[in-house]
Amino acid sequence: MALPALSMALIVLGIWAMNSRAISYFGFTLMLNLAVPVALATVGQMFVMAGNDLDLSIGTFVGFVGCVTATILHDNPVLGVAILVGCILVYACLGALIHLRNLPSIVVTLGMFFVWQGLAILLLPKPGGHAPDWLKSLMALKIPFVPFPIVAALVIGIVAYVGLMRTSYGAVLRGAGGNPVAVERAGWSLLKAKMVLFGLTGLCGVLAGMALIGLTTSADANLGNGYTLLSIAGTILGGGEFVGGRVSPIGAVIGAMTLTLAGSLLNFMHISPDWQVAAQGGILIVVLAARVIINRTGTTA
Repeated sequence: MALPALSMALIVLGIWAMNSRAISYFGFTLMLNLAVPVALATVGQMFVMAGNDLDLSIGTFVGFVGCVTATILHDNPVLGVAILVGCILVYACLGALIHLRNLPSIVVTLGMFFVWQGLAILLLPKPGGHAPDWLKSLMALKIPFVPFPIVAALVIGIVAYVGLMRTSYGAVLRGAGGNPVAVERAGWSLLKAKMVLFGLTGLCGVLAGMALIGLTTSADANLGNGYTLLSIAGTILGGGEFVGGRVSPIGAVIGAMTLTLAGSLLNFMHISPDWQVAAQGGILIVVLAARVIINRTGTTA
């Protein structure tokens, strides 16, 4: 987790060098506003990666949840909650389908990418809708001394860390991806583990979509499309690997915040938004190269 923290510290140092006034309560609130939904989507992706899978549909799922939040949840809260709970169950069923039929998660979630996108367009063909008032108030919460996005990110990271890294069933969930044979021989159900991991991803996706609408106050079917790559990059940047079981919840949250702050740094550097995705990719490559060098140095020593 030291390398992700160092990466974020370097980004903050760069922002301070470009504009020292941004390093303030108000500045961090503005720069990290979108870090909360990104962190939630990243933690969701981390749960799937812990099971040695990958979710390519998390971005469009966040967009669909945003459309539901800004329309049905706003107008009919009971029906809206029922739909969002149903979405989490669909995610859990996807985990069961992938496990029972031994299907590649990339193929299944790529298919769901288009399903969520189509549903979002059917529900909201053009940008619109309204965020529920309670959700806008929650996301605009002001906490003394520490900006709300930092507190929210800390809570997300700690809850995910305790649940996945400090509980006995969390060890089973990680083992389902890292060493499924041993987990099965110990008497644990791999089917249940997959369903729980995908269900947790669905829950994080729902929370990410709701948080995003609380910040933007209206929805768009394409609002969450970039979250798929951001969530994967945040997980890897935070110390996770494409090998099941090797993930870091707090590192993933730091990775998501680093990517969000990197966007602010690139804005201060007057880099065109067209080049910002490439620049963020460059940052990810540099961090991964540093991780490989550190790992090889440790192995050699």
